[in-house]
Amino acid sequence: MNKSLWDIFQSRNLSRRDFIKNCVMVTSILGLAPHMLTEVVNAAEKKPLIPVLWIHGHECTGCDEAFIRSQTPLASDTILNMISLEEMEVLGAAAGETLEHHSKEIMQKYAGKYLLLVEGAVPIGEGAITCMIGGKPFVDKLKEAAQGAAAVIEVGSCATWGGIQAAKPNPTNSVAISEVISGKPIIKIPGCPPIPEVITGVVMHYSLFGTIPPLDSKGRPKQFFGNRIHDTCYRRAFFDSGMFVETFDDIASKAGWCLYKVGCRGPEAYNSCGNLRWWNGMSYPIQSGAPCIACAANDFWDNDPFHQRLPNIPAPNTITNADKFGMIAAGVTTAGVIAHGVASYVNHKIKSKQRKDENEEDNK
Repeated sequence: MNKSLWDIFQSRNLSRRDFIKNCVMVTSILGLAPHMLTEVVNAAEKKPLIPVLWIHGHECTGCDEAFIRSQTPLASDTILNMISLEEMEVLGAAAGETLEHHSKEIMQKYAGKYLLLVEGAVPIGEGAITCMIGGKPFVDKLKEAAQGAAAVIEVGSCATWGGIQAAKPNPTNSVAISEVISGKPIIKIPGCPPIPEVITGVVMHYSLFGTIPPLDSKGRPKQFFGNRIHDTCYRRAFFDSGMFVETFDDIASKAGWCLYKVGCRGPEAYNSCGNLRWWNGMSYPIQSGAPCIACAANDFWDNDPFHQRLPNIPAPNTITNADKFGMIAAGVTTAGVIAHGVASYVNHKIKSKQRKDENEEDNK
């Protein structure tokens, strides 16, 4: 428990070179500047691995499934080398009373020092009986675990905003973790599910530095939620040109044009899908032809239907709709072609006159 990352590398006869390469990778995934590598190395050499409790409320285990598919770093490296995972129902070696007993021991032994990850919403309706753990309502376990936590990470849109089970009419009265817990640093990692590397990146940041990463106004890590999907979308050029998919089976769809008209919420969705993507950068929904549904946004589950386009989109210095913007873009393109033609004609006439004058001068 008191070993650092460097201690683990030494115990496994791994080279200093491998250790430094690992630190470079961590610095990169955390979105830190290159000059921060020295601080990452120092922290990895000296700071003991932080104890982590990962508990579950109303959820589908999708966030766990995402986490174990992290590629950079591998989830196994995070669990075995960078943190001390003490409770997680999905990956835990123990279960039932044994796991519950161990969890309480960690809470007491490392009070104020462990990191609490919470996946799933908190049902508080009907006496909170719709989600029971160890014979007790989940809300009670959450409050007990959060009391001694150094910080709380809300993993997924269910923990962050309430999620699918909070969809109307929300019969279980499921709420976000932050509506039950207060007085603790809380980091929100929304997404349904979140990008695996975002989960591991936030956990590693706290594990190395003992502090929460810079957060935006909604409590999300800026390095992962600082851009809209729209800002990093490779289809953005088609949007700017007013070239939109009208139906999922049209020629524009096959050609990879902008998906805004078929419901893409990229212009209002903040996440790292466009730059990190999934499966080690292989793909993400928009790349597979599916519009973004803004799964990291609050109340996305109540958007009915999912593929109804936003009423307005931001364009330079104005707000317009896709149809008008398309006509404007087409008009600008046409005007550009005409202007280019006029300029070419004028340039041709000027050069012809210059050659004529030169010939007359040579004949004198």
